Amino acid sequence: MPDAGPEEPRVVVDERKALPGRGAWVHPTTACLDLAVRRRAVPRALRVTAPLDLTRVRESLER
Repeated sequence: MPDAGPEEPRVVVDERKALPGRGAWVHPTTACLDLAVRRRAVPRALRVTAPLDLTRVRESLER
């Protein structure tokens, strides 16, 4: 049985803009994402202190 501890934060791309929870807007360019990563804006916007994996966001932007 898995540990019932708090779930780790994860980032998903909400293309339909319908998922519940806190969101962060990023212009649909990799340059904007790179700038947000450099400025540590995404964790700050989402109010998390844990490092975030933005691989899915980058893959979505590159499509």
